[in-house]
This record gives sequence, structure tokens and C-alpha cells, in this order.
Amino acid sequence: MNHALTAAAAGFGTGLSLIVAIGAQNAFVLRQGVRRHAVLAVVGICAISDAVLIALGVAGVGAIVVAWPDAVRAVGIVGGIFLLCYGALAARRVLRPGTGGLSTDGEAAGSIRRAVLTCLAMTWLNPHVYLDTVFLVGSLAADRGPLRWTFGLGAALASLCWFAALGLGARLLGRVLARPAAWRVLDGLVAVTMLGLGAMLLIGT
Repeated sequence: MNHALTAAAAGFGTGLSLIVAIGAQNAFVLRQGVRRHAVLAVVGICAISDAVLIALGVAGVGAIVVAWPDAVRAVGIVGGIFLLCYGALAARRVLRPGTGGLSTDGEAAGSIRRAVLTCLAMTWLNPHVYLDTVFLVGSLAADRGPLRWTFGLGAALASLCWFAALGLGARLLGRVLARPAAWRVLDGLVAVTMLGLGAMLLIGT
């Protein structure tokens, strides 16, 4: 039992250390949380996607993916273009205040369907997600032997806790970001993050 708890705790710490950083997913979840729009759907997609990818990594799928470098490169190109486009939209909101923000009832403009599709693209078109989950977590889990799935479960739990805290906790910033100037700062952060990551993906491929 102690060994299982140790493996789960190690997986939790590893997963948390990999995910707690300013990235495409986190910036998007934060913005949706502040807008209070499709938060549960976005958090669920991020957490479930990470759990699936971690499970694939623990199962040893990483070795198969390595055999298809062209596929990984294609994902990087498509993902880079997507992030550049999303970053450009965020930059447009900074330059043209009023095109994105909180509505009077706290519900953001736009459909849940669009938020879900954007979240799916943000998650599955980012090669860095595969690097962290399938490859890194998978390789670390393999060192745990028979407790590799317990390690993976801990990593998946860390992902769930983080995205839930980020998405649901972001609404506490609603009053602060209700001011146009503060909202422009958040959109500026999102724009810089997305444009930077998009450029890095395209350059790296």
C-alpha cells in the first residue's frame, strides 16, 4: 500500500510540475473561466484528454509514435498555424476593446460548440502535449514497473485538479477583469502566449 501511495504521489507531483506553466491550454482555460463560458466542458476536455494521453504513454504507445515523425511534424505545422490565428484574434481584442469580454449576465459571447472545438484543437494539435504526457510521463511510469498505472493515475489526477482549479477559480477574477483595461491585459497575455508558441511550433518543425 505504501509503495502504491508513493507511486501515485510521484505521478501527481510529476503531472503537476509539467502542467503548471503558461501554455496554450492554460491560457485558454483561464480566459474561459474568467468569462464563465463553457467552463465545465473545457475543464472536462482538458482533463480527459490528458488522462487518455497519459494512459497511452503508460501503455507504451510512445515508441510507436516515434516511428511516424512525419505525422508529428504535420501536427506541429497545423497546431502552429492554429495558435497563430488564435493569438491574432486575441491581439485584435487588445487593439479593439469591446470585441471580447464579459456580458451583463457573466456569460461570454460565442457558442459552447465553438469553445469545445477550440479546446479540442488547442489540446490535440499541440505536439508539446504529446511530449509531456505520452513520452515523458510514459517513460517515467515505465520505471515504476508493476506500479506504472498507479503512477499514471496520479499524473492524471494532477491534471484534473489543476484544470478544475484554474477554470473554476478564475471566476474569482471576474470583478477585477470586468474593467476594460484589466481585460486587455489578460488578452495581451493570451496573444503573446499563443503567438509565441505558434511561432515556436512552426520554427521547430
